[in-house]
Amino acid sequence: MGPARELASRRFLFELEAQLEQVRGPEKALRLALRRVREFFRAGAACIGTLKPGGGGVEPLHVHPRGAAVDLSRYAGLPRVRPAPSRDALSAPLERRERAWGLIHLEGGEFDLESRNELGRAATALSKAISRMDRVRIAEVRARIDRKILEQLRPKDLFYQILDGLRSLTRYDHSSALLIHRGDRENLELVAEQVAWRKAPSPNIGRTFSLDAPAWAALGSGAILGFDRDGSGWREWNGRACGDLPRALDYNPAGEAPRERCVLCAPFATRTGPLGLLKVASRHPGTLGPFEAELVERFLPQAAVAIQNLERATSFEIGMLEAEKKHAMANLARGVSHDVHNALGAVLPLVQQMRAEAGAGVLDLSVLGRDLEQLEESLQVCRRIFGGMLAFAQGKAALLGRGNVARAVQSTLAILEQGMRRDNIRVERDLVEPLPAVRVSQSDLEQLLLNLSTNAREAMPDGGMLSLRARPVGRDVEIALRDTGAGIAPEHLARVQEPFFTTKRHGSGLGLSVCRSIVRQAEGTLEIESRVGSGTRVLVRLPAAREDDP
Repeated sequence: MGPARELASRRFLFELEAQLEQVRGPEKALRLALRRVREFFRAGAACIGTLKPGGGGVEPLHVHPRGAAVDLSRYAGLPRVRPAPSRDALSAPLERRERAWGLIHLEGGEFDLESRNELGRAATALSKAISRMDRVRIAEVRARIDRKILEQLRPKDLFYQILDGLRSLTRYDHSSALLIHRGDRENLELVAEQVAWRKAPSPNIGRTFSLDAPAWAALGSGAILGFDRDGSGWREWNGRACGDLPRALDYNPAGEAPRERCVLCAPFATRTGPLGLLKVASRHPGTLGPFEAELVERFLPQAAVAIQNLERATSFEIGMLEAEKKHAMANLARGVSHDVHNALGAVLPLVQQMRAEAGAGVLDLSVLGRDLEQLEESLQVCRRIFGGMLAFAQGKAALLGRGNVARAVQSTLAILEQGMRRDNIRVERDLVEPLPAVRVSQSDLEQLLLNLSTNAREAMPDGGMLSLRARPVGRDVEIALRDTGAGIAPEHLARVQEPFFTTKRHGSGLGLSVCRSIVRQAEGTLEIESRVGSGTRVLVRLPAAREDDP
């Protein structure tokens, strides 16, 4: 190489590196380098191609000038077989994610051995620039996940934030999933899955997979596990024994979806044992490797802490629901005791009178009929009250399920309507039929309506009206409760949904907090509007239940 050419070559490489340093984003860097390389080598056309998944050739990613025809058939054997050098075509390999990724291809020029060396140095500079940008991207995604963890998201939101971050980094083309260990047995429950090849929700959410002892021991080791599928089945990357883990996690039916042919499993654990695992899957063997394993491993400490905290928070919420249910039962018992006493107080004299008349042989059938009708009415009042309380007491806190709104309204009013009538509170109900089932368990739905209706009753000590309406709105069900009570002061309105905040003398401060928890777990909304002296309106929107909800 003569001095003039060497100087030009060094200047080109220096300028290329300086320009790449200023670029943000791999795609911009690739297009910039492609244009500069074509200009320097005076090629007719230039192309950046990527290795096809699974090997067997190169496919064009960027071409300059746009629309130019390039012949990449000579690279059909890549990455195993490289084409023989040619004077009218030139290429240099590109690396990304610590392995062969693609190449720069030039054609339509005069190229010699020095040209090959110069293009190789340019490709190396581009590869380093892309790797630097990837590292910046990794740091940004990790920081974003850290912020989401600090925001204390709902479990489902955090799960999908983690999976979305993994997708932007590993660029998998099949799926990723988060599986959590719950219970005492060697089972994993799939709580979140992001599928790359379709937009529909995953049908696997909620499925449980059993593992054998060797697979469970492999998870307990905390080591990243990787598998490739070949003609004879699954093959572990480093030969580590892992039982039936690949088979247990190969849950997509053959023929119904693209097969998983490369899987990365990253278990995360605490001192008490395995907590779960992150699973990343690709359609082609060899497309996930040590680079992706290291990326996933960086997420494990944050994911483990966040998920453990969320599991504790969920357990606390369930416990809070049960505690509030017991507290509500005690309040209900005090509230309805007067109604039951009145109903039974009318029964005893009538029974004594009928017994005396029967003993004296002076029974009047017309009077007896009216007395029995009054007895039946009193007993029906007691039956409605106790029936509603029994249904409420028997339900366990189950954050998801299928709830019947009309039945929940009926159960709530069976308990409260008699007392409201005594307190001069009129009840107006308007349920637009048919109402779809909502994505809340029946027990939690009844507790939600009971808490809100009880609050409305207590806000109207001098009587008034409670209106309870429900109607379908799109894919949701909207439930509105409005009372004509005292209303809520503005300084209290912002805090009424906080746990343990109450303005009642003997209140627990859990009622509205529990309502918010039930609605939030169902991915619904709860809004409160109130003005002092004008009453309060509570608007609840709950999503309709899906076909696969229990």
